[in-house]
Amino acid sequence: MSRVLIVEDELAIAELEKDYLELSSFEVEIETDGEKGLKLGLTEDFDMIILDIMLPGVDGFEICKQIREKKDIPILMVSAKKEDIDKIRGLGLGADDYITKPFSPSELVARVKAHLERYRRLVSSNTQENDVVEIRGLKIDKTARRVYLNGEEKAFTTKEFDLLTFLASHPNRVFTKEELFNKIWDMESLGDIATVTVHIKKIREKIELNTAKPQYIETIWGVGYRFKM
Repeated sequence: MSRVLIVEDELAIAELEKDYLELSSFEVEIETDGEKGLKLGLTEDFDMIILDIMLPGVDGFEICKQIREKKDIPILMVSAKKEDIDKIRGLGLGADDYITKPFSPSELVARVKAHLERYRRLVSSNTQENDVVEIRGLKIDKTARRVYLNGEEKAFTTKEFDLLTFLASHPNRVFTKEELFNKIWDMESLGDIATVTVHIKKIREKIELNTAKPQYIETIWGVGYRFKM
């Protein structure tokens, strides 16, 4: 259940907002003092804050500014003033939206739902796990294009990384030099396929403990190379 903090000095308005939000399955807390509202917003976990501008103690602009410095949750500012300057100032301090009194409680609920849904999508997209291949101490982060061996990052050129990633993504399958050249260099095999051998050598020097007895990239004599699982 999403938690919403309402910081509003007009208790009747705050309780009406709370009633409508609770009917939509939100958990709601009310604070009528700006200073206490700021402290609550900073110290407790809320999914969204509905913030009046004119408050005793600390005004809504200052609360918005301080909360935005610490948290990225949606903030909806509320004001009885219709001047654009207040709206511009609030949005400039990091508020996500601005609503002017009087307003329909159902409109408020709709805005809260929309901002929370947008925020969840944003958080979800930002926290998707990287595409990673891990085997026997070797970690290939495809998303970040980084390679680690036993926790130590190894520097790879673009083609070295592409070649290693391609082989590791197709374990136990043997590829000829011509196939690898076509896949990684995106050119006809009439090019110099010896570059594949050179790159395999460089990769082994970075990830193999013993290049004479490789544990990752195996040479299949007379055919090509295979990434061993």
